[in-house]
Amino acid sequence: MKERLAIVEGIRSPFCKAGSEMASIAPDDLGAVIVKELLAKTDIDVRLIDELIMGNVGQPSNACNIARVVALKAGLPEDLIAYTVHRNCASGMQSITTGFEKLLAGSGEIVIAGGTESMSQYPLKFGSKMTKLFGDLMKAKTTPQKLSTLAQFRPAYLKPIISIVEGLTDPICGLNMGQTAEVLAREFSISRAEQDSYALNSHLKAASAQQSGFFEDEIHPILLPPHYNNVQTTDNSIRPDQSLEKLAKLRPFFDRSAGTITVANACPITDGAGAVLVMLESKAKALGYKPLGYLRDYAYAGLGPDRMGLGPVYATSKLLDKSGLSMSDFDLIELNEAFAAQVIANERAFASDLFSQTYLNKDKAIGAIDSDKLNVHGGAIALGHPVGATGTRLVITMLKALRAKKQNCGLVTLCIGGGQGAALALEVE
Repeated sequence: MKERLAIVEGIRSPFCKAGSEMASIAPDDLGAVIVKELLAKTDIDVRLIDELIMGNVGQPSNACNIARVVALKAGLPEDLIAYTVHRNCASGMQSITTGFEKLLAGSGEIVIAGGTESMSQYPLKFGSKMTKLFGDLMKAKTTPQKLSTLAQFRPAYLKPIISIVEGLTDPICGLNMGQTAEVLAREFSISRAEQDSYALNSHLKAASAQQSGFFEDEIHPILLPPHYNNVQTTDNSIRPDQSLEKLAKLRPFFDRSAGTITVANACPITDGAGAVLVMLESKAKALGYKPLGYLRDYAYAGLGPDRMGLGPVYATSKLLDKSGLSMSDFDLIELNEAFAAQVIANERAFASDLFSQTYLNKDKAIGAIDSDKLNVHGGAIALGHPVGATGTRLVITMLKALRAKKQNCGLVTLCIGGGQGAALALEVE
């Protein structure tokens, strides 16, 4: 890279399970609260900001180009441009790397990047037959025509299409995300006990981080409707009392007869938002900022949709080639926990000579992941995964963790629904 991207500051909302405390907050409102707080925290002159880029996956119909709605609701000037990016689970990362590319190209100097998601508010949809019936009813002009149209109604027409299920199912391979995790569990011979053990450790690490106050600096409290007299200050899916006994009682969810993936060794569906203020390193120095950290380099990679969970090893392989870094250069690693099986599969793929020779066109493994460096404050199994915002959260958490530990270099990587991966190399000084 010609120049590093300075990530001046970043904050996020609490992450809450869908259907819980933040379920009634629209994603544009949630994003606007976070952007407004980011502006206050950095004391940036809003007239200096060139653009807002926001990641979002389940875009609401009443807030098309949600980034623009977020910008205006946050009080940014009307002449400030904004647009939305969508790369499934990496949307929050995509906003940052897209902003970096625009800044390097000279298309601005300062960008707000982030992501927002309300998975609680993903809608139920009518099927084609009910939709056609509504259309025919609107076209009917006389009472007999309307009655004739209504007579065609059948109760089965009311069976809803669950958009979150439809959206988390890949149309190419026909598998939902949990089923792709089952593919990896079988391919890498990952047992149910190994997955439950990993999930337990995620909760224990997250609970310890929460109790120590680590997340307080990155989380901005959210006032809760309808009366706004209650406030959400913490992530609500962390279970300090989680145990292997409790985990073992749950039935497989995606393959009920022979599967190993449960709702507890997978991440919960979640509501949340995050945002970062970014600019080139030279601009940050000119304005006198001491950035939270820097984006040194990044890479995206593609692979088969049915094995999408292996995106991190594919993307990290490209990142290492591009940047000249090696796995030993990373002091900490954030690998998004979509599923425990998916993380374990990546750990084995990272360390496998055969995998690298077969799939990455390399002579030897790209390097084992040191478990002491991996997701040291827990991951999405405990914290949640609001798909449009997770990439932003990973970047913020990594930079604050590196600073807290007085370490320098971190790898942030995740798998992406549809068969992609993303990997970012971050630095602090």
